[in-house]
Amino acid sequence: MSKKSDVLIIGGGIIGVSAAYYLAKEGVAVTLVEKGEISSGSSYGNAGFIPPAHSTPIPGPGVLMQGLKWMLNPESPFYIRPRFDVEFMRWLWRFSNYCNKDAYERAIPLFRDMQRDSLALFQEIIKEEEIACDFQQAGGMTIFKSKKGFAHAQAEVEEMGRFDIELDFLDGDAVRKLEPMIRDDVLGGIHNEEDAHLEPAVFVEELARVSEKYGARIVKQAEVLGFEKVGERISSVHTARESFHPKEVVLAAGAWSTPLARQLDLQFPMQAAKGYSLTMSRPTHSPSRPLFLSEARVAVTPIGSSLRFAGTLELTGLDLSINQRRVNAIMNAGRSYLNGVSSDDDPEVWSGLRPVPPDGLPYTGRSLAIKNLIVATGHGMLGVSMGPITGKAVAEIIGARKPCFDLDPFDVERFS
Repeated sequence: MSKKSDVLIIGGGIIGVSAAYYLAKEGVAVTLVEKGEISSGSSYGNAGFIPPAHSTPIPGPGVLMQGLKWMLNPESPFYIRPRFDVEFMRWLWRFSNYCNKDAYERAIPLFRDMQRDSLALFQEIIKEEEIACDFQQAGGMTIFKSKKGFAHAQAEVEEMGRFDIELDFLDGDAVRKLEPMIRDDVLGGIHNEEDAHLEPAVFVEELARVSEKYGARIVKQAEVLGFEKVGERISSVHTARESFHPKEVVLAAGAWSTPLARQLDLQFPMQAAKGYSLTMSRPTHSPSRPLFLSEARVAVTPIGSSLRFAGTLELTGLDLSINQRRVNAIMNAGRSYLNGVSSDDDPEVWSGLRPVPPDGLPYTGRSLAIKNLIVATGHGMLGVSMGPITGKAVAEIIGARKPCFDLDPFDVERFS
């Protein structure tokens, strides 16, 4: 079966579904294809943070060296699995070039503004479309157990203030006053009132339903098998379900965007960074706001009747296998910072792959090499928080309007 469509979106996560929503709302004939189910990838079990107060890129001063030190520790927060892979080695070399203060500080305002604008869009969409997804703007808190972490927290409050990110430094008694279940050996923390959180899978699934109401067509279990080109344009996209002949193609397939781009002779260097989460019934004594356990690099999110622990950044390629030792490390981290944490209720264990470019910045914009291809991928650990703003930008690009943010730093072919 062959179908025509004005716009074909590849990828049913928050980026692709947000683009479908904004396009369909404008009356554009849009079809979205997803190789699995809607929100079955990284949009499903992540921490659900929308954190403008956490607007730092993955590469930063000392990050690579710390990752190399942790290579032999399978329970470390940042794990690089040794492997001989030319593309990975090239990515790692590029990544190392961005693990410096200048690149780090250039990225912060970009992420801050995108997340703040996206947060406003979340609020607008949720209110207008009446989406029930346990959205709350309750702020957040990062807590520290070590003296080194405590000193770092004080420095971070001052540093982020230079970027118009307001944080409050709290001692141990003050963090326990806000969240009584925090253990007595936690020395202090950083508090902010700006961050929000939600149940990401529910938001994406509901936004997909709303998009269909506006006329979008969503095709699930439709893995992309190949492309045909005529000159500098994609003429056909073949999936496991049917073939399409779109005027415009949006590539928003997360970590799977790189192998799909390779079929089009395009290079978008990215590595898949695996993360895990454990979701359990929310205990009687639970945090009232998201927490970030600093030294363990674990996020704790109260989502409706559930409590979710999410963490790790594992560079292992396109591998979704679950390492039980890393799952145990996340649970143990929860117990070491919080009282009353138990896994007796058999939590749901999940793994997902975050797409990470070497400079940590997303790829967003129109390809120069393929005239009818728009790329929207590479959001790393901030895919949920940047979903609506990226989807809106895609709709503006296709509508030949000025995008809602400057696309130059996110140039699609910046590594070509």
